[in-house]
Amino acid sequence: MATNLLQIGMKNFIKNYTMSFVLILSVFIGGLLGVILGPKAGILEPFGQIYLNLIFTLIVPLVFFGVTSSIANMGTMNRLGKILISIAVIFSFTALISGVLALLSALIYNPLQVIDTGAIQKILTKAGEEVNTNTQEFSLAQQLVKTITVGDFVELFSRSNMLQLIVFSVIFGIATALAGDKAKSVKELLSSGSAVIMKMISILMYYAPIGLGCYFATIVGQLGTQILEGYLKVFLLYLVLSIAYYFIFFSIYAYIGAGKEGVRAFWKNVIPPTVTALATCSSAASIPINLEATKKIGVPEDIAETVIPIGVNTHKDGSVIGGVLKVVFLFVLFGKEYHSFPMLLSILTVSFLVGAVMGAIPGGGMIGEMLIISVYGFPPEALPVIAVISTIIDAPATVLNSTGNTVCAMITARFVDGKNWLTKAKEKNAGERLQKSA
Repeated sequence: MATNLLQIGMKNFIKNYTMSFVLILSVFIGGLLGVILGPKAGILEPFGQIYLNLIFTLIVPLVFFGVTSSIANMGTMNRLGKILISIAVIFSFTALISGVLALLSALIYNPLQVIDTGAIQKILTKAGEEVNTNTQEFSLAQQLVKTITVGDFVELFSRSNMLQLIVFSVIFGIATALAGDKAKSVKELLSSGSAVIMKMISILMYYAPIGLGCYFATIVGQLGTQILEGYLKVFLLYLVLSIAYYFIFFSIYAYIGAGKEGVRAFWKNVIPPTVTALATCSSAASIPINLEATKKIGVPEDIAETVIPIGVNTHKDGSVIGGVLKVVFLFVLFGKEYHSFPMLLSILTVSFLVGAVMGAIPGGGMIGEMLIISVYGFPPEALPVIAVISTIIDAPATVLNSTGNTVCAMITARFVDGKNWLTKAKEKNAGERLQKSA
């Protein structure tokens, strides 16, 4: 029996991590070719550029159909307002904590220290796009207008105006949902469009290892192993942050939820969801085991069945941490100053959008990366640079994203049912067991 379970677990592990392994292998092979061929690796650049161009042409329809269909097709949530408000407050609080932790760590430890970022910048901006390093060009009010709106409808359909397109898509989706049955055909069109675009992304992913490998070979061929060293440092920094957040902050959250007894109950039941998240690399795939663990802890059923599904889409502390590191990575890479308070606040806000908000949208990871590039004016060629970061931090990020929902359900239970909710749950369970035995 144990052997069969182990075999099934290994099969699931290989199945769910195959694409990540292939992408990492392609980057490794590309880097190796770059080292061997040196500048001659530039011959592979067109194959990498093909991949980039195909991705860029899908970004705008991916955002529009993904966001609008997600909002337009939301069903009526028969949940208590108190639970929903608690969820919003708790999710925002933990995302803020994770973002601040990542930002402080990035300020203390520079993953691109002693690396020739100037050479990398020249390569990524060779298409002629000049990165704007003047972050004080506009006033705060002007920057707000420029960031979330455009002056003409056609300007929305450009990858350079990603956040503006998201704002428009959200409003369009809400309007479609409010129109009810009158917009039934529009909802079906949006859902179909989203499905088609996601299928196109799936098809393109077959070429991703080749395109990404060739692009990387070109970069490494001109830079040597400098950028690979930068990725290793980013991964190690993320791993340290993940371990610290998992053991320390999750324990603190469990204590806030139900005191010392809550900490014991959390760690007694959290290992299966953690292993599942690590093995499947999917928060959605972890929903059943998360629900089971949350209920075993003693969280009321209505709270557990509200927090866990919503959290899968909107609560991603691991992705928020990753978002901060991606933004800082690019800022250092392109020599942009980010130590001022307004810029640090901006990084936190964008990382929250990338990690928490974008998670509710199909293909949200890619949209989030394009959002970073669009908001801060980085060249489109920087997309694969931070896409690699997403790949190498995928496993620990999924653990934080998924398992964090369990501990947040405990805090929600305290908000809704009072600080003695766990004691009441145990008494209720004991009573039910007594009735069954009788």
